[in-house]
Amino acid sequence: MIKAIFWDNDGVLVDTEGIFFRANQETLADLGISLGWEQFEEISLVRGGSVLQLAQKPGTEAFYKLRDKRDALYADLLTREPLVMEGVRDVLEALTGKYAMGIVTSSGHEHFEIIHRRSGLLPYFQFALTMKDCSRFKPHPEPYLKAIALSGCRPEECLAIEDSPRGLVSAVNAGIRCLVVPSRFTRGGDFPGAFQILNNIRELPATLEELQAGILN
Repeated sequence: MIKAIFWDNDGVLVDTEGIFFRANQETLADLGISLGWEQFEEISLVRGGSVLQLAQKPGTEAFYKLRDKRDALYADLLTREPLVMEGVRDVLEALTGKYAMGIVTSSGHEHFEIIHRRSGLLPYFQFALTMKDCSRFKPHPEPYLKAIALSGCRPEECLAIEDSPRGLVSAVNAGIRCLVVPSRFTRGGDFPGAFQILNNIRELPATLEELQAGILN
């Protein structure tokens, strides 16, 4: 019996991955470095690293200055672009009161707040975990292990909703079943260990009903 649902943020609730790519791409372009989507996907979405390492060594002052520049550009873009993924608000409305729900993201807290000041989605959730709440980030299981503890549920009573391989690995290694809803950027990718792959978020309520009825195992 599923009692708690943990939602990834970027690419699941909000359409921010393309915006983050643009911020990185423009930042690196100023240094004469061309960043393509496949390179960004491998370093950022699969490995959970920073593409800024293409320009500066992580941990150095120059790296942090470059990151600050990228973050400022990203924050500016977030105030101007459409954010909430299609169908998300309707699905959250349908699930409210039936499940405990939390957001589990490795995004920075400042950007998370900028996003959700505009989104209006936070009232649907009992808690949100961001980068500031964890010492290790996806694909490490720590974010989901903390979510399990906050929910008061057992791992088998929890379900994660993810769109990327690193998020899937994080959830599975925390002992949680994970439904993958590929974004426009991760569609067609490999998701080994996923409990099920959905075509879009609107399929989630029916999938949950089948899961609760024992039709899906």
